Amino acid sequence: MTCRQTTPVRLAVSSANAFAIRWSVPNGSGVRAARSSRQGEGQCRSWQNTFSPLPSSFHAAKPSRLPPLQNRLYGDLNEYKLATANGDGSLKALILAGGFATRLRPLSCTRPKILFPIVNKPLLEWTLEGLARSEVNEVTLATSYNIQASLKQARILKHGIKITDSSDKLKKPLGTGGPIKKAEKLIGHSSPFLVINGDVFADVNYAEVLKLHREKKAVATIVLHRVEDPSRFGVAKLASGNRIERFIEKPAREDAPSHLINAGVYVLSPGIFEHIPKDQKLSLEREVFPVLAEKGELYGCVFNGTWTDIGKPEDYLEINRTMLKAHANPQVYNTAKDAEIKMPVAVDKRVSVGKESIVGPYTVLGQGVVVGDKVRVRDSVVLPDTVVMDSASISGAIIGEGVTVGERAKISKGCIIGDQAKINDDVTLAEGVSVCTAKEVLENVLTAKCIV
Repeated sequence: MTCRQTTPVRLAVSSANAFAIRWSVPNGSGVRAARSSRQGEGQCRSWQNTFSPLPSSFHAAKPSRLPPLQNRLYGDLNEYKLATANGDGSLKALILAGGFATRLRPLSCTRPKILFPIVNKPLLEWTLEGLARSEVNEVTLATSYNIQASLKQARILKHGIKITDSSDKLKKPLGTGGPIKKAEKLIGHSSPFLVINGDVFADVNYAEVLKLHREKKAVATIVLHRVEDPSRFGVAKLASGNRIERFIEKPAREDAPSHLINAGVYVLSPGIFEHIPKDQKLSLEREVFPVLAEKGELYGCVFNGTWTDIGKPEDYLEINRTMLKAHANPQVYNTAKDAEIKMPVAVDKRVSVGKESIVGPYTVLGQGVVVGDKVRVRDSVVLPDTVVMDSASISGAIIGEGVTVGERAKISKGCIIGDQAKINDDVTLAEGVSVCTAKEVLENVLTAKCIV
């Protein structure tokens, strides 16, 4: 492959670092150029649509956190100025991570949603990785008092981002608006900032959302995503120029003005603080966004990339399935010769799979998982240090950390097994059964229920 100086093409170097280099390749090489930033005006691109992988024959030194301007992620001076727009040269983000995740119980009883692993990497780490690609270098975590200990114990790669905590010492819910007001001093009033719901996986190019926000001089810009059933979300009706003329929180399906839903990613200007009272519970979606829409100060940026709210078990499994297609890792360090790994599968360190066992497709095994002989695991996520004993079967389930699944046990679709639980030998769990943390199940459970 020959290279020569030509127009910039953006390339992915690693998950946390990227740079722009001028090169060109012959037609048909399979390398895809980044689309113009003006293509699809008012739409946000995902990073998967922005970058192409480096060819195997190309080698480059890993860039530093702040490389020279010509080697930065952004290819022109205007985008560079945009990314460092705050007076102190920083781009700030607030991650809302105080939810209780009731629909993911019992697993959410022992970990917050932002620490749920997606293909063996915590959701928070995926979010920080994406923010680092947009040159965000300061993140405030808005957490509830009971989440702080879990975050301190987790070993999260920060990707060069400074992280501060804005916890709720009042121990009462503040909605989506209260935590933003509480973080006002940390965020400051010098420039717009990002707000991200902690339970959302979104492969968004945040810099492009910020660019649209500035161009429109908006008070708030919402990333919008198209879904089939919008009734679970806030729904926006777009007018010309990406202005949101109407915003309704969780309407009946027949009353939804469109299929464009609030994707849980916003850019807010400092003027938003005037709309939020101090130390009071307030919903941005119900009490602020509709008012801004009436004033013509609310805008939307349509995003068509990978997006999921992991708040429901089926959605959590689905985002793992989606990411497995791109991040499968079938290497198992201790696998019997006659075991079978059906792709896509992701396997962490210190996993062993016994003889005549079949793992996959669409299966994630966390660190230290032990799979015995003649075991069948498919369409499931198994968290670290779980032991699945001989001849057991797991299909379409989420298995917590440190669980023991006995010999010949059968765990069916939709089951959620809490951390440190024990499913005894020969026990069958029907579809939709959940087992609470550290609970031992001694007999069959043939109807959907929660075992406490």
